[in-house]
Amino acid sequence: MLGAFIRAHRERLSPTRPGGRRRTPGLRREELADAADLGVTWITWLEQGREVRASVAALSRLSEALQLSGAERASLFDLAGKKDPEAGSEPDDGLLPALLALPGLMAVPAYLLDAAWTARAWNGAASELFVGWLDSQAPDRNLLRYVFLSPAARALIADWEVRAARLAAEFRADFHRRPGDVEMKGLVDGLCRESTFFAQCWERQDVLGREGGERVFRHPVQGELRFVQTTLLVALQRDIKLVCLAAA
Repeated sequence: MLGAFIRAHRERLSPTRPGGRRRTPGLRREELADAADLGVTWITWLEQGREVRASVAALSRLSEALQLSGAERASLFDLAGKKDPEAGSEPDDGLLPALLALPGLMAVPAYLLDAAWTARAWNGAASELFVGWLDSQAPDRNLLRYVFLSPAARALIADWEVRAARLAAEFRADFHRRPGDVEMKGLVDGLCRESTFFAQCWERQDVLGREGGERVFRHPVQGELRFVQTTLLVALQRDIKLVCLAAA
């Protein structure tokens, strides 16, 4: 699959030095090798599907030489089984209005989290449910700081210790995908100082995917509430999460 991908994109490019008879469209392998500062044999073997070690630096140069778009570059690295160093480097500050409007389209409690797990939008049902976080009196909209530092969270979330530990392990998965993110590191450092329990959870190095399932809350007005949580990832900005809670 990787070889077919490279060949297809090589054949789409216009030769920089036209002339001579060409049996195939696009760049010759020699021209691509020259543009990417790579060996012709290496590119030939890649296109033929042979077992070839492709370094991140070589794939980056190949991506530039093939003039790949962001999505195409991501596919190149995925097919090669490598992690793109540029992946996740774009800031998430500028959320599209259409994304911010998503929670308002839901009839159930729903909220939108950014890369650092700060709520950027939520609907009225979520505001009523999450006392001390999404209501009008909340001092902080970050989910981790709310869960680990707010007494309201301990009172609201049933089986708080288990849920909080799982939340830390889920956040670590995102943290590992953005190792150079200053905001996320600052968040973790602050929580380690302010919450002994968070520091203990973080020290364990547990990593979990963000999964759904039943969530139980002890609301101060409505009493015990049960929901089934579903987390949806936004295709255009993969670090943005839409979390919905349907009544169980």
